Amino acid sequence: MGQYPPAQHVVVHLSDTHLLGEGRPLYGVVPVEQRLAQALERIERSGVRPHAVVFTGDLADLGEPDAYRRLRAAVEPVVERLGAQLIWVMGNHDERGPYSSLLFDEPASEHPQDRVYDVAGLRVISLDSTVPGYHHGEIAPEQLDWLRGVLAEPAPHGTLLALHHPPVPTPLEIMAVLELQDQPALAAVLAGTDVRAILAGHLHYSTHSTFAGIPVHVAAATCYTLDLGADAGRLLSGVDGGQSFDLVHLYDEVVVSSTVPLGAFPEATGFSIDYRPMIEGMPAAERLEQLSSKNSPFTISEATASNA
Repeated sequence: MGQYPPAQHVVVHLSDTHLLGEGRPLYGVVPVEQRLAQALERIERSGVRPHAVVFTGDLADLGEPDAYRRLRAAVEPVVERLGAQLIWVMGNHDERGPYSSLLFDEPASEHPQDRVYDVAGLRVISLDSTVPGYHHGEIAPEQLDWLRGVLAEPAPHGTLLALHHPPVPTPLEIMAVLELQDQPALAAVLAGTDVRAILAGHLHYSTHSTFAGIPVHVAAATCYTLDLGADAGRLLSGVDGGQSFDLVHLYDEVVVSSTVPLGAFPEATGFSIDYRPMIEGMPAAERLEQLSSKNSPFTISEATASNA
């Protein structure tokens, strides 16, 4: 209804589900399967019909086979109903063997789990930034060579790069120890390519930056979040609250990432979907007048409600 046409591609971006086998709660207190179910339910109820659903790593907290089975059982039916493509990304809590065999129905492999997807002309690269046995991130030289080769040919609608460890600074100093190493090497590969945005996780809070001139969007976890406003006496504080996922809209020249909280809150104001046909049927000038003018019936009714 505005000056931008509808987005060419819509991607749902989730991260850090940290599922455990047998449906166990994380740390004995966080119902991670319930939190994931909340996210999936919100996505379905929203009416958003994404082209792809991307999970940027730490899918299973301990890399347990049953955790991956439970993850697939929860996610795949929803993604199928949405008509979207499902894209997994390795995280430092994941283990390559069960990740590769149980999520992709392939022989178990300890090699880097790098994959390329074609999503209606949008290329999505799942890049494995994990180091077996460690929690920090690295991208091996042979992976960078592979990535350089993939990006040598532009995709029709550009590329999204999805990896677990975001190539951005973090104000949580202890998390900086676990950051992606040798980031200039990755920047050199991405320079001048068609990568339109980088999707990542790992930090357990939502944040946005740029890297090598490319927008970086970090999705908060669905399991628990790290509290940047925690009491000064806490070096790190993970809380069962603030969980969210992101909606990524890719327009012709612009990428927009919007954060959606898992919790459902009381509605304070809004309009029924029944108004949509009427609004869409208005000429552009009338639509602007009705929705923008402080003297229109729409805005007067809002002002009246506030003064009640």
